[in-house]
Amino acid sequence: MKPAKSFPLTKAEQRKYVMPTNEDYDILKKIKQLEKLKLTKEEKILVWLIKTQLEPKWRKYLLQALNKLLKKYQKK
Repeated sequence: MKPAKSFPLTKAEQRKYVMPTNEDYDILKKIKQLEKLKLTKEEKILVWLIKTQLEPKWRKYLLQALNKLLKKYQKK
């Protein structure tokens, strides 16, 4: 199997993200492109959430997003 690598990662990215496949590199490349654009608040949140999926403990961020949404609607 050919090792996954499309572009060099910074040392911080190497420590932070799990990048076992070429698809992971494609995702990070597109995220970096999108982060340079003027996105709406909702789009920035979506890009952030997608980026967290490259981290080993990605479930933590999904739970945070779900808890925030539940908290918003449980107040009413």
